[in-house]
Amino acid sequence: MIVSEYFGLNVFNKAQMQARLPKEIYDQVIYAEKNGGGISNECADIVAKAMMDWAMERGATHYTHWFLPLTGITAEKHDAFISAPDLMGKTIEKLTGKQLIRGESDASSFPSGGLRATHYARGYTAWDMTSPAFVKEMSCGTILCIPTLFFSYHGEALDNKTPLLRSMDALSQQALRIVRLFGDRDAKKIIPSVGAEQEYFIVDREKYLKRRDLIYTGRTLFGAPAPKGQELEDQYFGVIRERVGRFMADLNTELWRMGIAATTQHNEVAPGQHELAPIHCTCNVAVDHNQLTMETMKRVAGKHDLVCLLHEKPFEGVNGSGKHNNWSISTDTGKNLLNPGETPNNNLQFLLVLSCIIKAVDCHADLLRVSSACAGNDQRLGADEAPPAIISIFLGKQLEDVVQQIVLNGTAADCLTDGQLDTGVSTLPVIKRDAADRNRTSPFAFTGNKFEFRMVGSSDCIANSNTVLNTIVAEAFCEAADVLEKSCNVATETKKLIAENLRDHSRVIFSGNGYSAQWIEEAAQRGLPNLSSMVSSIPSLTTEKSVRLFGQFGVYTKAELESRSEILYETYAKVKCIEAKTMLHMASKHYIPSVVRYSTRLADSVCKVRSACPEADITVQQELLKKTCALLRRANDALAVLEKSVENSNGVECLREMANYCHDVIAPAMRALRQPIDQLELIVDKDIWPVPTYGDLMFEV
Repeated sequence: MIVSEYFGLNVFNKAQMQARLPKEIYDQVIYAEKNGGGISNECADIVAKAMMDWAMERGATHYTHWFLPLTGITAEKHDAFISAPDLMGKTIEKLTGKQLIRGESDASSFPSGGLRATHYARGYTAWDMTSPAFVKEMSCGTILCIPTLFFSYHGEALDNKTPLLRSMDALSQQALRIVRLFGDRDAKKIIPSVGAEQEYFIVDREKYLKRRDLIYTGRTLFGAPAPKGQELEDQYFGVIRERVGRFMADLNTELWRMGIAATTQHNEVAPGQHELAPIHCTCNVAVDHNQLTMETMKRVAGKHDLVCLLHEKPFEGVNGSGKHNNWSISTDTGKNLLNPGETPNNNLQFLLVLSCIIKAVDCHADLLRVSSACAGNDQRLGADEAPPAIISIFLGKQLEDVVQQIVLNGTAADCLTDGQLDTGVSTLPVIKRDAADRNRTSPFAFTGNKFEFRMVGSSDCIANSNTVLNTIVAEAFCEAADVLEKSCNVATETKKLIAENLRDHSRVIFSGNGYSAQWIEEAAQRGLPNLSSMVSSIPSLTTEKSVRLFGQFGVYTKAELESRSEILYETYAKVKCIEAKTMLHMASKHYIPSVVRYSTRLADSVCKVRSACPEADITVQQELLKKTCALLRRANDALAVLEKSVENSNGVECLREMANYCHDVIAPAMRALRQPIDQLELIVDKDIWPVPTYGDLMFEV
């Protein structure tokens, strides 16, 4: 079947609404979606009935309020459409407007960071009209999913979606002030759009089930490098393996049916690593789509006896997985505010927008860093095509040259041209070259008409990063508009403001190698923050500056920021404790007993050879036995240290102190245990080694 014939088949989109709703009801829904204010109860009943009928035609028996709690994944509770049986024992299918618009969930069972006590359980879900309903076809049945927000009894946001929508409103309001200054009276809204490139690993399910670390933590806590990794650079864009290709084909079909425009698929740099990229869409819809994509990847992989690993660093020593967040802003009439045009030096509106974004990133680099903070990202950031923890901006030669001219002279007289690329092949035409190259080591890079925030982890919810990005840019726009709206000569004052922004904040612009040690030193001299770990970045959420920023634009209250800070500390500590306990289990139950068996085999060999041939040279066996026993001793000693570290953590009550204890004490103890066991893997016979190796996992799919 042609893709266009079934794309969005499982989505209750505008076309479905228009076909199924009376015109006046459809118009009321569209108006409320664009302008807010909700719809009447009578209208909600009609919409709910039409939505239910459509879903039942798709095979749905249940509905759910689908939301994004602070776990980083999605949540859903399924309710059947059936009503209570009548006296004759008959029932009817029913979905009311009230059920559509509002639901109730046990808020105390989700992370709240102190916003909700366990004995105060009420939480509400509310229909998010800006994101279309859809059906999911699962083993438990076909479910109508209604995207919703999740908040407490007193209105605090308990999800990742509510602050995101608030930030989009803030950005739109302030950006409209900017475009009005340049004569745009047609635009009614400014819309941030996002395309999230999703990286992931695929492994065989049978091998996965033999690795407790993958099952419990999503990453390998032990593992020696395979003889071949990514050194030959032959994985990237290589031919997709047949089994993985079948998985990708089924994945695409399911995503397309749910209206997710997945367009690009390819092998990534590491063996067993792949990437999927969608077409950009409105920011909040992109968040929903990315969450659905991750869910669908896992589910479809299972149908092929495969497992999709979304951890940022499932294998040590090869590329980790990220989620490149491509962000742009456009008017509702289709004008991209980040389009530099042919001569960006003369594009005053673009230069103002660019200078405001540079200012925002420089002023709030710490918030961008914490917005991408998760325990898995600590293993990934800083190498293998992952950006460093230091936030910088890459603009490319053309824009960097324009910026330098403005910084030096107050204006840019000209700009570098795109140029042409002559390949020297007679049968090829001369190719137009882009004005800028790409820098894969940059956390925040301009890529033509958008910025690519490369720091987000592969398992993370992109709502947090986009909430921060929208808000900090809204602040910069607000400050610019405050100045320019009072000006008698907007053009002159705009040029002055652009130059001021760039002079004050160009320290964040960097086009060199972000992996180099020299950059770390240079960044420190520039005064750029280097928040190298998740734990060190969390305090940024609750500084006076952050509380003032988010409060000014109504994105987070102080209590909501404090709650998210607590959740991050708690999550990091829990993740590290689970990893540590998994290491203790695997080392004591799997690795050490296997090494003991191997050393016994070696000892038996020494004794048998000596008995059979006293004059034989058994030096090799003896040295191997000594080396094995020495590493076994190191492993056992490290096991005892880690065990004691975990035991001592029970006395740490403060979440912040616990997270720091895990980072400073438990994590180093984990690394110390891993080292001798990884060395033993290269010595012990394969028939004795208790788990699949890196080579087994990454190459045998």
